[in-house]
Amino acid sequence: MRVALFTREYPPHVYGGAGVHVEYLSRELAKLIDVEVHCFGEQQADRGRLHVRGAEPWREISEGTEAKFKGALEALSVNLTSIKNLEGVNLVHTHTWYTSMAGYWAKKLYGVPQVMTTHSLEPLRAWKAEQLGSGYEMSSWMERTAIEEAEAIIAVSSETKRDILRCYPRVAPDRVHVIYNGIDLDEYRPASEVTALREYGVDPETPYVLFVGRITRQKGVTHLVDAIRYLTPGTQVVLCAGAPDTPEIADEMRAKVAAARRANPRVVWIEKMVSKPEAIQLYTHAAVFCCPSVYEPFGIINLEAMACETAVVASATGGIKEVVVEGETGYLVPFAADPVTNMPLDPDRFARDLAEKLNALLAQPEQRRKFGKAGRRRVEEKFSWPAFAAQTVALYDQLARQPQHATREPAAV
Repeated sequence: MRVALFTREYPPHVYGGAGVHVEYLSRELAKLIDVEVHCFGEQQADRGRLHVRGAEPWREISEGTEAKFKGALEALSVNLTSIKNLEGVNLVHTHTWYTSMAGYWAKKLYGVPQVMTTHSLEPLRAWKAEQLGSGYEMSSWMERTAIEEAEAIIAVSSETKRDILRCYPRVAPDRVHVIYNGIDLDEYRPASEVTALREYGVDPETPYVLFVGRITRQKGVTHLVDAIRYLTPGTQVVLCAGAPDTPEIADEMRAKVAAARRANPRVVWIEKMVSKPEAIQLYTHAAVFCCPSVYEPFGIINLEAMACETAVVASATGGIKEVVVEGETGYLVPFAADPVTNMPLDPDRFARDLAEKLNALLAQPEQRRKFGKAGRRRVEEKFSWPAFAAQTVALYDQLARQPQHATREPAAV
């Protein structure tokens, strides 16, 4: 079997959970089947059964389009470029709205089944209009068109499956399959080194609260910054936060961090996306990892922290509730969301609740240790990439055997 995976992110250009997912999934799939990865950005590589092909947005779009919808049109142009030559591919599998139309068009042109993994849903991310402008209308259309036509939709959590069926009532429940994200347990494990901590100004001898993620409304980092004033005075807080969605949220983050530092000078902001080995050091030596996301279909960062034996405090939202076990691997913070925006109904209450759980763990070293050990056991038992790759290939096989695709010849492009 030969499968084409479509993704915006692929190493070395990975900045979010979807990119992490495709990186590891493609590696594991290539141990079982032939895999073509079509991604954004010029690159080409052939490593055994794994083949990577990148494409840039069309120059006339990149150079001559209004900023408010440039991103959506660039995505469409890469989608078109990516499907020029898919001869011999038995199935296409897309990740995020950025590539959903490549799967839709490939399905129509080549007569192959279309699978799409939903790492998030546009109807539940109203704040994306701040980033994409009127392009948010196009991203929503791209996602809806593809998801309603796909032979199979992979939801990264049971909560995400419920969201899909609620947002897209035309989708039959039996077309939605839950396959979790995984973790590389050999790579993500406790590290003894502290060189990265010292390089970034983190005191290894002082317990610290850690955040790792992008500066985006979805990840809720500004709510954690708001919570700093409610933490035990002098608490060390490390914000490993970069890649802001917009200049506006970058400015907002900068202002909030400056205000937090006036009350607590022990706030370290690492204003970039760090390397994987550096992140593993930061995870390992943190007293508590905090995931304050307002919307999270899964939340790979929680797995990464748990694999490094670190206790977690996270929002009780989305797929996080299927990863973090309350009172066993960490604490879940109550989260009441606005039904339209998905943002906290009471931001100050949310900040206070985050601080309450963080303070509780900061005061209990033995509890942190127990949660950390339990978190490692949980990821070892439940979140194996080889197992999820096998589930994915089983789904591919099931779709490839369906009569409507088994006898169809590729159409001319």
